[in-house]
Amino acid sequence: MARKRIRISRRMLFAWFILAGFILLFSPLAITSRFQFALARLFHWPLSAGKQMPLSAMTELPLKDDFSRKESQYQNYIANLEEELRQKDQTIQQLSGFRTRLRGLEGAKLVPADVIITSVSGLRSEFIINRGKDDGLTKDLFVIGDNSVIGTISDLYARTAKVRLFSDSSSVVQVNIPDVEINMLMQGAGNNSAKIKMVPVKHEIKIGSPVMLRKKPGYLDSAMIVGEVQQCKRDNKNPALWDITVKPSCDITKLNNVAVLLMNPQGPGNISRVENAKTSGGK
Repeated sequence: MARKRIRISRRMLFAWFILAGFILLFSPLAITSRFQFALARLFHWPLSAGKQMPLSAMTELPLKDDFSRKESQYQNYIANLEEELRQKDQTIQQLSGFRTRLRGLEGAKLVPADVIITSVSGLRSEFIINRGKDDGLTKDLFVIGDNSVIGTISDLYARTAKVRLFSDSSSVVQVNIPDVEINMLMQGAGNNSAKIKMVPVKHEIKIGSPVMLRKKPGYLDSAMIVGEVQQCKRDNKNPALWDITVKPSCDITKLNNVAVLLMNPQGPGNISRVENAKTSGGK
């Protein structure tokens, strides 16, 4: 005989739950506490698993973000190193080119520098480079640009230096013109030019002739070009002398990179600095 299926209505089930709730509500504290502990032990595992899942998700996201940030930092660091190596390679090629094209620089040290600010207006002709005392520079060192000497170090700071160009009105250097066997002084005239005076008209001066900076022991061991003769006419005040205009060998306004010439790294400038350091240290 088949068993009779018992059906419980929703209203009856709801009434039982209400009754059970009232029983628990008005039961003594000792009984309800045991019931709570029993439920806690029964559902301990699913409750603990539920707590750990969001915690693991929260810790996983910061770890991923931190790893991504570290990876980005290393990639940026590598990119900076590659660019630094590329720039150093260009500097080496530039300096090796100076030495192969310019004779007399075999024992010299060339300090590469970038032109920061150029000021060529009126009687003033100078620019600032990103090298200074910290790079071993001293005053009066010659500066090379486009394989020609363009000026000297006039002022020094820790990491920058001012270069006075030969076209500056305060610049005076000794030069000579090939096939003219006399000493000459070239003085800056501003407007990207210089003047050579006091040359007797008996000497033949040709337009376009190179003007060479005379060697200076400790600073320049062989003559180097500084410009060319742009104009030659009789001096207005003394017709027996030439008034020679010299044009620099390179366009200063388009110059971005130069090299400071240390003819002898252990020369007078460096020796004096060492002696000064010893003297100050001994005091």
